Amino acid sequence: MKKRALISVSDKSGIVEFTQELIQLGYEILSTGGTKKLLSDNGLEVKGVEEVTGFPEILEGRVKTLHPSIHGGLLAKRGEESHRVQLEEQGIEGIDLVCVNLYPFQQTIAKPNVSVDDAIENIDIGGPTMLRAAAKNHAYVTVVVDALDYDQVIAELKLNGEVSHENRRKLAAKVFRHTAAYDAHIAGYMTEVSGEENPERLTMTYELKQNLRYGENPHQKASFYRAPLGSEFSVAMARQMHGKELSYNNINDANAALQIVKEFTEPAAVAVKHMNPCGVGVGETISEAFTKAYEADSTSIFGGIVALNRVVDEDTAKQLHEIFLEIVIAPSFSDEAFEILSGKKNIRLLTVPFESLNKLEEKITTVEGGLLVQSDDTFTLEDADVRVVTKREPTEEEWAAMKLGWKVVKHVKSNAIVLTDSQMTIGVGAGQMNRVGAAKIAIEQAGGRAAGSSMASDAFFPMDDTVEAAAKAGVTAIIQPGGSIRDEDSIKKADEYGITMVFTGVRHFKH
Repeated sequence: MKKRALISVSDKSGIVEFTQELIQLGYEILSTGGTKKLLSDNGLEVKGVEEVTGFPEILEGRVKTLHPSIHGGLLAKRGEESHRVQLEEQGIEGIDLVCVNLYPFQQTIAKPNVSVDDAIENIDIGGPTMLRAAAKNHAYVTVVVDALDYDQVIAELKLNGEVSHENRRKLAAKVFRHTAAYDAHIAGYMTEVSGEENPERLTMTYELKQNLRYGENPHQKASFYRAPLGSEFSVAMARQMHGKELSYNNINDANAALQIVKEFTEPAAVAVKHMNPCGVGVGETISEAFTKAYEADSTSIFGGIVALNRVVDEDTAKQLHEIFLEIVIAPSFSDEAFEILSGKKNIRLLTVPFESLNKLEEKITTVEGGLLVQSDDTFTLEDADVRVVTKREPTEEEWAAMKLGWKVVKHVKSNAIVLTDSQMTIGVGAGQMNRVGAAKIAIEQAGGRAAGSSMASDAFFPMDDTVEAAAKAGVTAIIQPGGSIRDEDSIKKADEYGITMVFTGVRHFKH
């Protein structure tokens, strides 16, 4: 019997050539709408689906392939006698190959100010139904949803006269992934426009960006997936200008650096090691900001990741060139800066569009057997109910230092303490089991620079021992959330040492 292929595609790239090859292999071609017109216009013999169904397209093309003459041909088990008899009784011929891709729903909702009506019109019904039917019956039907598979299918048909069962199953699996992702986009969009905040099911889809050499450690396998409609201000969407491919740890650290640097509007530089900032600096120029970030901890920055929120110029590039860095990420690099930095073979140079940093995404964390989902921590001092709770008011320079520290401590693993002056971090205590322990680490790192500095804490002081440690180190200002039942002890201790202390009313835990 002559084999039949049903072809109906939204993305028509390569479809004329693919169809030509099928015709030369003896396939009869069935098609619909715009695909049929394109193939016919290119001189290919095509039979309209309405000629098979005996029923015209109706409802502006919403109904055209939803018919037993199509789906019977797709779903019949060719090796089942009762199925063959029923097909003969109903005058239905089998369909051996299906090539379908879907209405561009993802591309439609990515458009700015797209209307709900336009989005809904781009929800494909017939396409997914044919794909799922053919994929379910892959024991007998070859189903193609990706133009990248056209050449492979044709090559196998030419060589063997059919696609192997193993490859039909792989193509079917790709179809189910494709339709699942398609439905996930629709579910996400409809959930959003309907205002549902905590749906009973969370459906997400991600696209493979790259396979990684390994994970956190060489014995762990890893891959990097990106959200198809995710933020452009991200490592997932960054443009790599130079250097070897990113590793698992590179990606995590670069993401951490970006999250910190986006807190600043003035020229800022952030150095990160193991997802914690080791140095943050601000200045009149990006070169000055990087100098401050480097001086904050010139030891830990070695082998680190640096994010800058201004174009990397020649002067800054010369500074960066002097030390070993894994990654430099910035809005862009001047020609001179790129020439200097690209001379180092192993450094990765990435650019991201800082103008796109305002898109908010939910934070998703995996746990054994599930996911935790929360909104992003976008709370700033401008949102806080800031109160000076001590007798002494902060000086202008202390305010500047506390504001810098508050922006940084939010991104340090809890329990977290950060010491700053008005332009840079000078001590970071991260990830400790008690707050005074974090303070001692930050103070020890700061050394003599702690005198006259400001302290930021991500959560309240449960007792006054942290204030005591700060005072002995020469800290003059503290910013913290407050809210402990023993706040008065900390306030009294600050007043005892002449420290000014500010409560914000908001904590910034980061686990």
